[in-house]
Amino acid sequence: MKKTYKIEVDCANCANKMEEVINKTKGVKNASVNFMTQKLTIYFDDNVDIDSLINDIRDKCQKIDDDCDILI
Repeated sequence: MKKTYKIEVDCANCANKMEEVINKTKGVKNASVNFMTQKLTIYFDDNVDIDSLINDIRDKCQKIDDDCDILI
C-alpha cells in the first residue's frame, strides 16, 4: 500500500537521513522524502498497522530533527 504524507523537515541532509531510517523500519517496503516538496511517500508491507508504524517513524525522524512532523 502506498501513502503520501506532508512532512516538515528543515534541511535536505536531515531529509536524507530520515529516508535512510524509514527504509530500515520493519513494515516499510520503500520510502522517499522529498525536501523540496516536503512530501514523504511510503510503500508499506501488507497487513501492517499503518497508524502505529507512522508513530514509530515520527519518533525516529524527531531524533534526527526535533522539529520534524508528519502530518496525517
